[in-house]
Amino acid sequence: MDVMGDKATLLETGRFVQPADFSESTGDLSQPMDRDETGEAAEEARLLLAAETGDVEAMSVLGALLLRRGDLDGAEPHLRAATAAGDRAAANNLGVLLHQRGYPDDAAGWWRIAAVAGSAAAAHALGRHHRERGDEPAAEYWLRQSAEQGHALGAYALADLLEHRGDAGAEQWMRIAAERGHREAAYRLARALDRRLVPEGDIGEEQGAGAEAEQWYRQAAARGHRRAALHLGAILERRGALKEAGRWYLTSAKDGEARAACALGFLLRDAGDTESAAVWWLRAAQDGDGNAANALGALHAERGEPQTAERWYRAAMDAGDDNGAYNLGLLCAEQGRTAQAEHWYRRAAYAGHREAANALAILLLQGGDTAGAEPWFSKAAEAGSVDAAFNLGILFAGRGEETVALRWYERAAAAGHTEAALQVGMARLREGDEPGAERHLRCAAGGGSAEAAYRLATVLDARRPPVPAHTLGEPVDTEKSECEEWYERAASQGHRRAQVRVGMLAAARGDVVEAARWYREAAEAGSRNGAFNLGLLLAREGSEPEAAVWWARAADAGHGRAALRLALVYARRGELAEGQRWADRAVALGPAEVSERAARLRDALREELSA
Repeated sequence: MDVMGDKATLLETGRFVQPADFSESTGDLSQPMDRDETGEAAEEARLLLAAETGDVEAMSVLGALLLRRGDLDGAEPHLRAATAAGDRAAANNLGVLLHQRGYPDDAAGWWRIAAVAGSAAAAHALGRHHRERGDEPAAEYWLRQSAEQGHALGAYALADLLEHRGDAGAEQWMRIAAERGHREAAYRLARALDRRLVPEGDIGEEQGAGAEAEQWYRQAAARGHRRAALHLGAILERRGALKEAGRWYLTSAKDGEARAACALGFLLRDAGDTESAAVWWLRAAQDGDGNAANALGALHAERGEPQTAERWYRAAMDAGDDNGAYNLGLLCAEQGRTAQAEHWYRRAAYAGHREAANALAILLLQGGDTAGAEPWFSKAAEAGSVDAAFNLGILFAGRGEETVALRWYERAAAAGHTEAALQVGMARLREGDEPGAERHLRCAAGGGSAEAAYRLATVLDARRPPVPAHTLGEPVDTEKSECEEWYERAASQGHRRAQVRVGMLAAARGDVVEAARWYREAAEAGSRNGAFNLGLLLAREGSEPEAAVWWARAADAGHGRAALRLALVYARRGELAEGQRWADRAVALGPAEVSERAARLRDALREELSA
């Protein structure tokens, strides 16, 4: 049928139209002519005159023009006449018209005629028709015909069909469709590549998408695909390109993507613009985004508006977000409404919210219900709650079940729980496993635990060779060992024993000022050893009266050596009764060596007083 004409020529004629309710059935569609209404009317009149003279091309183009306008009655006779004359574009468009009128089988007949004549758009439409009827072999045949002729919609529809079957060839055709500019194909190809690195649904995980996935997200987003813009924004946010991420979130949000509006809100909040963040969260929440509703609830809770916060948390629950119930539990717990908090925690926990299960267990434990708390801790821990695993460790340790406790501590430590790593490190020290202890203590210390930093320092300190003593005031060697660096880290976090130890190391280096600073800081925080050592330092510097003040503070806190020092000070001053009183205190406080010396001093003072 040579009269069907050359496809390349037909593509240029603009004879194909895009129906409103079957938008992807064709694809060889022209853009509307860039003319004013007068020019269009003149063109239509010209085509009508040509069609009346039997010009097949004019009939086809006029029919397509009227079909695009929605004038089905006016288009049909022209398309039928052109089709009867062998115009395959008219046959394809006649199928579109009949499909719009509700005659799909008649439409399929005309699509078949056009497809056999070589119309890729008709083959695509026919393939979709067969797929809707459940005839997948016929659908695949016609879609493949369309795709192999270079039709982007045909390639996409074929990829979709193959993907539905689990056929490995789906990605190849999806890629072809994407390369030909099909935005949904580009998005789905990006998602397929992304899912190899990121679990389904997690648009904000740290793993991120690969470079190729990002490329396809960009292509789809640039063509107006709002979900692609959302995912592209998430990739850029993970990378730290926050401005560009914000632009894509904004593009997606303006197109109606609630998740993008929510993500944009978080970006704005992190930038300090809470008011603008609230605007986007409100927009997302009103579109049914539970995460945005939770964010609004948290914002109002921070502002001291619990009733408004509760309303948004309930909206989050209505949107299917279990965090809403959990947050309601937190809100009630903060207000002292324990019964209501337990109710909401239970609701979220039964829905699988692991942190709600952990919070419920803590609430039960605080109420004395240990038996009720344990299964919820277990459920939360098995679901991946690191805090729950640590809490189980505490629970079993309190019962004296150290082996079971250690197992839970190890599980929490493996997931990065700082305090759990500390507990494992201490257990390894008790077992004599110094390398294992050091490994866990380093993890805990690196996570910010002052106690872990102190204990790690003591492990490293024990390995150091003896350091030559310095005379106070000698030039100071500023080189510090690793153990001293860990002591200082713990000391800077307020660890009193570490502060005392840093002071001792500074004194050993001859750095009087540094030693006094750390001793004083520890003493003022309540360390009796810090007060005692500060007193020693001051006495050596000739400030015995001030030294006596710090020794008195240390002795009052139970430091036997400080009490003995005070006894000696008062004895030298001739205040024998006061010296005897402090000697008695030193005897009581000990240790044995101090008690023995203090007893001798007390007896001597007593004899002198009675003489």
